[in-house]
Amino acid sequence: MTRMIWASMAWLTAVLALAGCAATYTAVAKRNLDVQTKMTDTIFLEPVPPAQRTVFVEVKNTSDKPDLDIERPIRERIASRGWQLVDDPRRAQVILQANVLQAGRTSETAAEQMYGRGYGAPLTGAAVGGTAGYVIGKAAPGNAAVWSLGGAVVGGLAETVAGAAVQDVTYSIITDIQIQERAPGEVVSETRSGTVRQGRSAEIRQTSSRTTEMRRYTTRVMSIANKVNLDWPEAAPQLVDGLVRAVAGLF
Repeated sequence: MTRMIWASMAWLTAVLALAGCAATYTAVAKRNLDVQTKMTDTIFLEPVPPAQRTVFVEVKNTSDKPDLDIERPIRERIASRGWQLVDDPRRAQVILQANVLQAGRTSETAAEQMYGRGYGAPLTGAAVGGTAGYVIGKAAPGNAAVWSLGGAVVGGLAETVAGAAVQDVTYSIITDIQIQERAPGEVVSETRSGTVRQGRSAEIRQTSSRTTEMRRYTTRVMSIANKVNLDWPEAAPQLVDGLVRAVAGLF
C-alpha cells in the first residue's frame, strides 16, 4: 500500500509539472504587449507643392467591431502632416479609401500553441499523462494499464486547466487601402473584369474600360497585438494607432 501511495504522488507530480510548463513559459515570455504593423505593398505618392496637398478620406468598417474609431484618427494624423482635408473628391489631389475587413481575436490558446500549434492541446496533454502513468505503473506490477489510463485523463485535465488560466492571445485589424492620385496632363487607361455568379450553374463575366486622370494604388495593412491573457479593450487602442501610423505615413 505504501508503495502505491508513493507511486501515486510521484505520478501526479510529474503530470502536473509537464502540464504546467507550457503555461509557465507563456506567462513569462508573453508578459509584455507586442504590437506590429505590416503593409503588403509600399505606395509612393508624387511630391506636390503645399497648395496642392488636398486629400479626401473615406473609411468603411465591415468588421464585427462597428464601434471601432478609425476614420477620425486617420484624418487627424494626415492633417498633422500638412495635408488639407476636403469633402469633395473632385477637389482632392489624393483620394484615400479604406475598409476594415477584420478586427478581433485571431489566435489559439497558449496550450494549443505550445503543444499542438492549433488543435490538440488536451490530446497532447493526455498523451503525456499516459506516458508518465505507464512508467510509474511499471513499479506496481499488474496495474500498468490502470495507471496509464489514469495518467492520460489527469494529464488532459491538468493541461486544460493550465491552458484556461494562461492564454497566448493575439488580436488583429486587417484593412484594405485604395489610393487614387490625380495626374494632370496624363491619360490613365483602366480595364476592369469580374465574374458574377447566377445561381450554381451559370456565371456572367463583365469587362469595362475607361480613361481617367487618376492613378490607382492598393495595399493591405495588418496590425497585430500579442500578449498573455490579452483582452480587446487593451489591444484595440494599440492596433488602431499602428494602423493610423502606417496609413498616414504614406503622405
